[in-house]
Amino acid sequence: MLSSGWEALERDQFADAEALARQALQRAPADSEAWYLLGSALLFQERFQEALGPLSEAAKSLRRRGVRHRLGYCFLAVGDLAAAETALREEVRDHPEVVNAHNALGVALARQGKHAEALAVFQAVLLREPDSEEANNNVANVLSELGRDEEALPYLQSVVRINPRHADAQYNLGTVLQSLGRHEEAIDAFESALRGAPGNSYALGYLAWNELAICRWRELPARIEALRRQIGEKAAAAPFVVVALPVTLAEQRVCAELHVRHTLSQARAPLWQGTRQRRGRLRLAYLSADFHEHATAYLAVRLFELHDRSQFETLAVSYGKPEASPMRRRLEHAFDAFIDVRTRSDREIAELLREREIDVAVDLKGHTTGARLGILAYRPAPVQVTYLGFPGTTGAAFIDYVLADRFVIPEAEHGAYTEKVAYLPDCYQVNDSTRTIATGQTDRAALGLPLRAFVFCCFNNSYKIRPAVFAVWMRLLAAVPDSVLWLLVDNASAARNLRDAAASAGIDAQRLVFAPRAPHGEHLARQRMADLFLDTVPYNAHTTASDALWAGLPVLTVAGSTFAGRVAGSLLQAIGLPELVCTSLEEYERLALRLARDGALLGDYKRRLRENRDIFPLFDTDRFRRHIESAYRTMWERQEKALPPMSFRVTEI
Repeated sequence: MLSSGWEALERDQFADAEALARQALQRAPADSEAWYLLGSALLFQERFQEALGPLSEAAKSLRRRGVRHRLGYCFLAVGDLAAAETALREEVRDHPEVVNAHNALGVALARQGKHAEALAVFQAVLLREPDSEEANNNVANVLSELGRDEEALPYLQSVVRINPRHADAQYNLGTVLQSLGRHEEAIDAFESALRGAPGNSYALGYLAWNELAICRWRELPARIEALRRQIGEKAAAAPFVVVALPVTLAEQRVCAELHVRHTLSQARAPLWQGTRQRRGRLRLAYLSADFHEHATAYLAVRLFELHDRSQFETLAVSYGKPEASPMRRRLEHAFDAFIDVRTRSDREIAELLREREIDVAVDLKGHTTGARLGILAYRPAPVQVTYLGFPGTTGAAFIDYVLADRFVIPEAEHGAYTEKVAYLPDCYQVNDSTRTIATGQTDRAALGLPLRAFVFCCFNNSYKIRPAVFAVWMRLLAAVPDSVLWLLVDNASAARNLRDAAASAGIDAQRLVFAPRAPHGEHLARQRMADLFLDTVPYNAHTTASDALWAGLPVLTVAGSTFAGRVAGSLLQAIGLPELVCTSLEEYERLALRLARDGALLGDYKRRLRENRDIFPLFDTDRFRRHIESAYRTMWERQEKALPPMSFRVTEI
């Protein structure tokens, strides 16, 4: 009977094999071979949870090749990574010749964040089989997770050279090329991935994002419609892509929740439960990959320095790449403790937070590049908060609060967020009141700008530029003789495509002037050479807007319908210039033209901006510090009283 069952399994007659195995077990309930057959039949029917019991039973006495491999595979499928690792280690110890078991073990290690161990396992496979598509793909994945994309690239190129139809490798190649800023090549890779696997829901979003990054707009309406349809059908996509698109808040929430379920499917027992009374200082932990020369650091470093040490103990949990820079050194001294955890797994970092009895854990990444929400999925702290890095909901049930203001999240829109909203009284965005503006000689000629003509500028990343906004900019250039549009050189392809778009609109492409990236102080100084910052919609300027305002450059924006599209409006409200927040592109175009033609009106806005910088809330870091600390205390007090999180407003202090 068992031989017939194994023959049925070989013929892919899985239901028949299952039936024969069950019949054999009725006659001999202790038959390990029958348990193995049953577990295998269930596994091949993708009934992984059901297969665990029979395969575990078989593994008690059978040491034969494949038993623990299949058991480990089932544990992987149901998300029990530690059990998968144990089973697969036994398999490769007893049967080192089973290459697929080595690959599966590496996957179990990588998914636990044990990247160095996983890399060693996969590289050992390549010593045996240099052309193994799976091992090459896996090595590349781990290297990419470690931020070593240049090293990952040749492994993926090897796979697609061997097998151009390897959809998974094409997708991974696309993500690596995207990280390296090679957007046109990334587009080709994602298109190949979608041809091979049309159901790859993430590939479509990344394809759209890379097209946006180079301002290739011809397919944009179709991409957006396809992504919205995909979200409606409950297929996951990258949230940071979706927040950049004109979708609804409800669609953003669905996308975030799907992504969390997809990427954090493993069940995690909470490390902290119940309530806790704190005697003494509240312990704050800020988690980020961006504790270096990065927009988040430029915004928040002064807050970290100013935290009231009599009331709060602060910890930086850094899982990004270290760097030898002035900002990194400043950050390392801004906290009571600064811990580099980049080589540790999510579980290990969560255990560290629990051991240190962190009261409030603040995630600064959300769903942006390099994020590790999996750390907080273990619930290491009583209160868990998301702030600053991601302009939208995380969709994660283990995040209690999002810090915001009433402009970026109107109170009527609570339902679009899985978190409760802690409303700060001014602007949600922290700013460093000590930011230095370079003092060297800066003039228009040195920057490639005309000496006397009007200079419109926008230093947003190119993926934020949309055809409708660009069309407004071209009409402004047409209406204001000799004026120029000063943009950031994000990548050469974007510059070329934008110049082509200008020419198609009847504008001399040379009236688009591109600025290279520059050190932060110099970047702030050069903005004084512009006359008006033109914002983008549906995704506003965030740090770029506060940079401009700090430098004294007025920002004109349109208030969008999502968090990402309302940030610049929040900044302008907090610096006393609400008149520069428009409600439509038509109003935006009219006001931009008026400001370009009316030097006295523009001069009045510049004067008010200079005066307001030191008296309005936007750049008052210590005022902001008092308010955010009040928010943390309110969150903690609810926890102490065993009350669930709820939305609340912080009172002005």
